[in-house]
Amino acid sequence: MDSFGGIEAHWIWIGLGLILAALEILVPGVYLIWLAVAAIITGALVFGIGLALPAQIIVFVFLSLIAAFSARRFLRDQPIVSSDPLMNRRGSRLVGELALITQAIDGGTGRVKHGDSEWLARGPDLAAGTRVRIIGNDGSILIVEPFEALPPPKSAEQA
Repeated sequence: MDSFGGIEAHWIWIGLGLILAALEILVPGVYLIWLAVAAIITGALVFGIGLALPAQIIVFVFLSLIAAFSARRFLRDQPIVSSDPLMNRRGSRLVGELALITQAIDGGTGRVKHGDSEWLARGPDLAAGTRVRIIGNDGSILIVEPFEALPPPKSAEQA
């Protein structure tokens, strides 16, 4: 068992594992946790069977690869399902909502206002001030169609 400046090697590995686990909370992605698991297991092996430094590094590398690829395969086969799949897709969340044209749609493009923000819009040519329904999006461009609150009443002749 190697000792680094009076600190047993297994404590260094366990400390490294705990630091990596703490960093996993701060850094986005699910990667550092697998390195943390490998470091803690390496620390336990060094404590239990006393490995030399080269063997410790080899064990850590192999355990890191095994943990990372096992997790990747597990998450590929059983993905985490989001409770709100449109969370980071704001344009998709607006589908079905109403908006007001602020810059006339001419030649298929214009601007609409929804809430307190303006969006680029694509749709049939319409004048400014017209209410439209958002029917889709293409990136940050909203696709709109004219909104009719009520269908025109049928006359007695049409009935």
